[in-house]
Amino acid sequence: MRHKPSGLIIENQETRSQLNNKENAIRILKSQLYELELRKQQEEQAKVEGEKKKIEWGSQIRSYVLHPYKMVKDLRTNHETGNVQAVLDGDLNPFIKSFLMEFAGK
Repeated sequence: MRHKPSGLIIENQETRSQLNNKENAIRILKSQLYELELRKQQEEQAKVEGEKKKIEWGSQIRSYVLHPYKMVKDLRTNHETGNVQAVLDGDLNPFIKSFLMEFAGK
């Protein structure tokens, strides 16, 4: 039995019955196609995971200084603001804009 799209060839001669051999070949072919698809998905996942940074000490995105002076700094883009309360309240638009501007420049 041959699967044309993938080029897999399955030969099966377990029993004397041609019908049983064909059914077994189809079952084996399905399992091999399933394994191929799983490998593709794992490779894509590994590609995505490889681009991610590890979440550990020293890989933070922003630093917050609240005492003695007040400042929030984005460490990726070096964008700074002294309006700490607005950032703590969720106003991240200036940081997002500076990241997108830098990302578009690359």
